[in-house]
Order: sequence, then C-alpha cells, then structure tokens
Amino acid sequence: MNALLQADRPYFGKPEECGPELFEQTVPRTLVHRAAVSEVLLTGWQTVHDEHRLGAQWSRAHSYYGSVDGRWHDPMLFAETIRQACLLLAHEALDVPLGFGFLTESTAFEVDEERLRLSRPAHPAHVVLDMRLSHIKRRAGVVSSYAYDVVAHRDGERLGSGRLRGKCTSQAVYRRLRGERIGAGPPHTAIAPVDPRLVGRDDESDVVLGASAGAGAHPLRIVADHPVLFDHPVDHVPGMVLMEAARQAGLLALGAPHGLLVACEAQFRRYVEFHIPCLVATDEPEHEGGGRRTVTVRFLQDGSEAGSCRVGILTTAGEADGAATAQH
Repeated sequence: MNALLQADRPYFGKPEECGPELFEQTVPRTLVHRAAVSEVLLTGWQTVHDEHRLGAQWSRAHSYYGSVDGRWHDPMLFAETIRQACLLLAHEALDVPLGFGFLTESTAFEVDEERLRLSRPAHPAHVVLDMRLSHIKRRAGVVSSYAYDVVAHRDGERLGSGRLRGKCTSQAVYRRLRGERIGAGPPHTAIAPVDPRLVGRDDESDVVLGASAGAGAHPLRIVADHPVLFDHPVDHVPGMVLMEAARQAGLLALGAPHGLLVACEAQFRRYVEFHIPCLVATDEPEHEGGGRRTVTVRFLQDGSEAGSCRVGILTTAGEADGAATAQH
C-alpha cells in the first residue's frame, strides 16, 4: 500500500506545545453529527490563518472501538476522529450550515503501531490533529466540495496521517438526489453473523458480516439498533460501517482475528442502500513482509461495485498466514 500523505508540515509549531485547553471538554455533538455525547471524540480546536489544530481523546475502553488484543488503541478511532474533525471544520471553518447532507467520496489513514500502544498505567490517549483544507469549491456562495489532510501526534510523536475528500449539499438538493430513498431506515432484523471470534469480536451484535455467501464473500450485516454504528438516523449504510466491514473481512480472510489494522484506503462510488443486499467480497491477500498483509475488499450491490476498501493488517505471532478454514 502506498504512503497516504506527505511528511509533516510546520502547522502551528511543535504538537507538544499545545495547551491543555485543547482537551478540556468535548465539542458540541451537533457539530460532529453524533446523538450521544459519549460518542464525541473531539475535545477542542484552534485556528491560525488557514491551518487548524484539533484535540481528541481516545478511551481504551470504548464500548465498540475497544483495545485490540489488549495492546493497542483501536485504529478505527482514528477514522472516526477524522470523520468528526472534517464535519466540525466544515461547519466552523467553511460555514456549511447545520442540516446539510455530507457525502464522503474517499478517506484514508495510516498509523504507527508503536504510537497506538496502550499506556501503562492506564490513561486515555490525547491526540493532536493538524489539518489543512484544500480543493474547496463553492456553489451559490456555499461550499459544495472540499478535501482535508491530517497529520496526528500523540505525546509529541507522530501517530499517523490521513485524508478525506467529500461533498456537501442542502437538504433540498439531497432530497432530489435521494428520491424515494429519502428517509429510508435499516431493516428491523439482522441476518445470521459469522462467528464473532473469527473477526476479533466477542458479541454477535458487533459483527457486520453475515454467514458466508461463497468463497471470500459475505453479505453485509446491518444491526439497526447498534448504539455506535447507528448512533443517529441515516437513510443509507454509513461509511464507518463499510470500513468496519472491510476490517472484519480482512481479518477473516487472513485468519487473524487479533490482527491490527494499520492502514485503510476507502473509495465510495455511490450510496450503499439498506434494502438491497450488499456483498462484501475480498481479493487474494497481498504479502508485504514484516507480518503485514493487504486485502482489497469490494462492496457489490445491485450488480456493480458501490465502493472498495484496501486494508493493511499486521498479523500477530501464532496466527495463520492464510485464511482460517473455519470461516467458511
């Protein structure tokens, strides 16, 4: 997998110089499109000219994105932090009105394994994000598309980098775009899951892959009342759910339920709808050395590819090099 971003830029100065006020309290939940205050990761932001510094706090005991193998913070916390940061800056820096619809076209991140390690003794991770906006386009004076680059540090050390490119639109345009699917909701019942233990989960309700539909393919599993994945009403499958499905599909394909996600690069070509079956299909894993594998995961719906996601995973000692036979 290619490196996602260029080297550190001179944002603000040294990340360790940021003040404690950056981590004093969570930002308003409406600015990051979350219903539960407990799901807000961002804790503050500062802006100097066109550069932005944000703080985030990661708990080691998050209800869904908990520790990985008892050793690391879940890297999906970084993906969710990027998502929240982009929404906050869209509203606060770009003046996108609350109530606008957002569409992520692509998002990616890469993290350093060592910077993800849980602290001893236990305390939450304070993460500093330096962000720069680019490719801003406006329609009738209102931002319609944008991109963000992110460089993250923890305790003054580079944690990782990421990016996001997306669009935003008024509710009137969104209603025309979605047509009869506006206001659609997830199905009330979920299909049978794969064994949670094969995808690094303890509870069936946290599994987003259904029982096998064939070699290397599983139906996407939607749990409508999941308190994290479906924290607020949506009329299509959220990107974070698709990225989690890609992670679980990668772990399953590698037979590595305790593997660590260290890179993710997602492309979303269109909305994934609730009431049309979506197949999560994996390509043959690529070996990159040093225990790292890359798996390309494709989301197939209504006869074509709705999106794809390449996940880079570090397998842990003792785990299989290939797919676990039990997954099928």
